Amino acid sequence: MSVSPHCTDGRLNLHFYLSSTTGQTQLRVVAQTPPLRVVRGFNQPDGAAMAHLHNVSGGVLGGDALTVTAAVGPGARAQLTTPGATRVYRHRSGRPDAVQINDFTVEAGGLLEYLPDPLIPFAAARYRQATRIELADDAGLFWWEIVAPGRETRDELFAYEQLDMTVDITAGGRPIAIERLRLEPGTRPVTSTVRLGAYRYFSTFYICRAGQPASVWSELEQELAALTSSARLGQATAWAVSALPRDGLVIRGLGCTGRALQTTLIELWQAAKNRLYKAAAILPRKLY
Repeated sequence: MSVSPHCTDGRLNLHFYLSSTTGQTQLRVVAQTPPLRVVRGFNQPDGAAMAHLHNVSGGVLGGDALTVTAAVGPGARAQLTTPGATRVYRHRSGRPDAVQINDFTVEAGGLLEYLPDPLIPFAAARYRQATRIELADDAGLFWWEIVAPGRETRDELFAYEQLDMTVDITAGGRPIAIERLRLEPGTRPVTSTVRLGAYRYFSTFYICRAGQPASVWSELEQELAALTSSARLGQATAWAVSALPRDGLVIRGLGCTGRALQTTLIELWQAAKNRLYKAAAILPRKLY
């Protein structure tokens, strides 16, 4: 019996647009195929629309090919999150690696806040994720990623086979961030002092707004670095804040727990949102 090369080819296509009558951002689900699903958009107090990205199969299976596309229209504000951690299950022999592609565009004056819960690669998992984000003039982005070592309750620490993660962010058609990460714990120990050392979790946080002067980013870099200055190597978390060539910052975090990282990420998000938009950061409502 022949075997399909992919277990699932799931697609989700979302469009966020600003209502000319209410000033509220609305969500239109252009297309969705299992296991990816969005139930509805929730109105936020600041006029944004918030949506949960569901994977109804409970996690990412070996051979899955998943694509999430989201377009944020002019002046619209969108917030995307997940209802829980993303679990990447054990790779199945004879199947391709599990793949997820995230393709986001933010038009002029729009804002995308992409705030998922941690990614948990199980033992023997093989996972590739590619994220592309395109920002138009005055478009903004808050986007973080937290990666767990595995299922800690089962002592599965860095037992996955391979983790590939790429990020490409452009502003005004020009690249401002290009990131390539590959972890193979079996051949290159993640616990090496040149990688994570004693830490178990790591995170990346991109903060961008196209067209802002360089002085905005130098000042924000100093402000956010001061918020993390008490976190040093050997403590619960360690952080580094760096300005991009233009239009943004990138923040790297190492943590002994995912909760410790997420707590600080929220503080950094709140400070940056206030600085760049004179607005409060509104935590996404979770569904349980």
